[in-house]
Amino acid sequence: MDVLLEGGAVLRDRDYTLILDKSQSMSTSDQANGKSRWDIMQESTLALAAQCEQFDPDGITVYLFADDFKRYDSTTVNKVAQIFQENQPGGKTKLAPVLKDATDKYFERRATERAKPNGETIIVVTAGEVNNPRAVKQIIIEAANQLERDEELAISLIQVGANQEATEFFKVLDNELQGAGAKFDICNTITLEHIGDMSLTDVLLNAIVD
Repeated sequence: MDVLLEGGAVLRDRDYTLILDKSQSMSTSDQANGKSRWDIMQESTLALAAQCEQFDPDGITVYLFADDFKRYDSTTVNKVAQIFQENQPGGKTKLAPVLKDATDKYFERRATERAKPNGETIIVVTAGEVNNPRAVKQIIIEAANQLERDEELAISLIQVGANQEATEFFKVLDNELQGAGAKFDICNTITLEHIGDMSLTDVLLNAIVD
């Protein structure tokens, strides 16, 4: 699903939400330079926040999730470091509750006419096997079925790391949602095999226009 573009620029008048895995799997290092996934995530979040500030001065919404989740509203570049200092990886990958909160918040804003005219993009970055994948799939289907047009809400899931169960689940989300009853295909997934030589920063920046 492609978000509309205006004159080649990133779509304005749109909200951006970033949901970041802070489970134990994020402490792993995949890099020759010894940086953990968590360190790389901080650098990439900083770049994404800087990019989004250019067209959304309110800042982005950031969630961190593992066994539970925390929500940080109006996150600008100067808040990113503080968020990562306050949190360290640990726990399991419980995506369903945080994704439900993010989609519910969008529809609450829409119902009270506080949503941006061009909708919202939700980007999820996760490494490990997702707990309760059936619930995650159902949340996305239910969100899709509340939309009036498919570009109104985009959900991009980005896998860092090589967990095979996560990869297979992402493929299901990418290819089978409409067959399972979703009104629109609002979900785009990116796995390790698709990332190739791209940095996580590049992948995140691409996700806001994909």
